[in-house]
Amino acid sequence: MSGNADALTWVSSPAESLRGEIRVPGDKSISHRAVMFASLGDGVSHISGFLEGEDTRATARAFAQMGVRIDTPSASERVVYGVGIDGLKAPSAPVDCGNAGTGMRLLAGLLAGQTFDTTLIGDESLSKRPMRRVIDPLAKMGARIESSGAGLPPLHIYGGTTLRGIDYTLPVASAQVKSALLLAGLYAQGETQVHEPHPTRDYTERMLRAFGYPIEFSEGHARLSGGHRLRATNVVVPADFSSAAFFLVAASIVPGSELILRDVGMNPRRTGLLHALRLMGADIREANAREAGGEAIADLVVRYAPLHGIDVPVELVPDMIDEFPALFVAAAVATGTTRVTGAAELRVKESDRIAVMAKGLRALGARIEETPDGAIIEGGALHAGEADSTGDHRCAMSFCVAGLVAAGSVRVLDCANVATSFPGFFEFAKSCGFRLD
Repeated sequence: MSGNADALTWVSSPAESLRGEIRVPGDKSISHRAVMFASLGDGVSHISGFLEGEDTRATARAFAQMGVRIDTPSASERVVYGVGIDGLKAPSAPVDCGNAGTGMRLLAGLLAGQTFDTTLIGDESLSKRPMRRVIDPLAKMGARIESSGAGLPPLHIYGGTTLRGIDYTLPVASAQVKSALLLAGLYAQGETQVHEPHPTRDYTERMLRAFGYPIEFSEGHARLSGGHRLRATNVVVPADFSSAAFFLVAASIVPGSELILRDVGMNPRRTGLLHALRLMGADIREANAREAGGEAIADLVVRYAPLHGIDVPVELVPDMIDEFPALFVAAAVATGTTRVTGAAELRVKESDRIAVMAKGLRALGARIEETPDGAIIEGGALHAGEADSTGDHRCAMSFCVAGLVAAGSVRVLDCANVATSFPGFFEFAKSCGFRLD
């Protein structure tokens, strides 16, 4: 342990080879939305494969606070007794989103259309994350949302306002902002249209359709009208591609490895890392491709392969924004130079991920030059050392992957937040050959 009582430290050591079959936990983005839409649906919805993470449980608690009965018959299962689109009740206390930026931004849109006031709060990390990008366009629809001075949480959302649909072009591609506007649009008079500079994840659109809400969407564009209802449905949540990413990179860089990752969500707006790794020479193939609940899923078979540096195609960036910490590790041990551009969004995630990954990998001997919207990474060998995740779950797991191929053990600081997105990572990792203590 380091100074902070919660600042869990892990030690990752060089591994022999990674082998086995795993099914990583359910997709976080889909789990959030499944609870939200099931709560607003007419009737009882059953969710299987629900991610038992702190973020998604925070979203479920938020709806329980607003009068929705949510049962847990077993781990990764939820039965949600929907109250209808107009059936939420005022919570008696502030709604705590924990570490979930997705939860807070989507709730901001959803709650802007209610008859009651709500206050959204979060943990220390979430309280530093910018909310202006969602507050400003919602204000154009008529929402009244107050934040702390710099557009940071807590957010106080005033109920009883009349929302109007707008035709809005996002200045920066963001699935969370798009989703917040569409959720506000459920309660708005007239039509809400959202246009994006690059297509982003379309989970909200696909799931609204699965719950029977009329919506039109194509790459980079979505349109709906207010005043319709959602029908209860059953949702099967696929395994989270972002969680699979650490194992895709690990098995690609540890000699002798062969891993099978089961039931991975293959939404094309999520799989940018898969394409980037293949461009670097990775040996990853898809098996048993199929569809569940409107989402493509497949088993991924990944074998060790020597990687080389690439210029990451800028069009892949929005489809791999959460996977960059893992990509940085792949690039740090590949032959040659990898250049990342167009990823300024990484500066405002749970941490400044470019800075955190650059500093941590430099401490292990990597040569990385930061740029405002990315990095230039010279591949080479890593040595033993200490990497500080600064409480960012994805950076923590990425540094654990780096330790597998370093010349000695890597101490990874501040790992407690891994449970927000990937409960059980430590056990999953050890089961397939990670050396973690």
